[in-house]
Amino acid sequence: LAGGPWQGPRLLLAVVGALVALSCQSKRRTFILVYEVPVSDPVVVTTMEFLTEDFNKKNEDLYNFRIVRVLKAMKRLTDHLEYQVNLEMRRTTCLKSELTNCSFQEGKLYKKIDCYFSVFVIPWFEKYKVLAQNCTNV
Repeated sequence: LAGGPWQGPRLLLAVVGALVALSCQSKRRTFILVYEVPVSDPVVVTTMEFLTEDFNKKNEDLYNFRIVRVLKAMKRLTDHLEYQVNLEMRRTTCLKSELTNCSFQEGKLYKKIDCYFSVFVIPWFEKYKVLAQNCTNV
């Protein structure tokens, strides 16, 4: 045999070492790009639509919320595409079953919240997943 009796164990050790190195590397996120994007960016617009729908679906409030203003939108490119957004939302007059012509609540039912969302996005497949969310009453 070429390489002698140690050829098999050395090859196995090399393969195991490579697998360990790959798994350690995959746990570490390397930021390739991080930059602010305009709110008018088409992917930001569709991401905001997803966030509004997802928020209202998961929120236990009787009424739907709607985005008042996007304060900041950042695009973060690592091993995936991620949008980080800060926005203001307000409670609307529409109950959960209603979706159109929703004006904002005033008076006793007025409620405004500031939210931060981090969203995994695959725009060409229209796939979105909320990675982090933090909303506080204003």
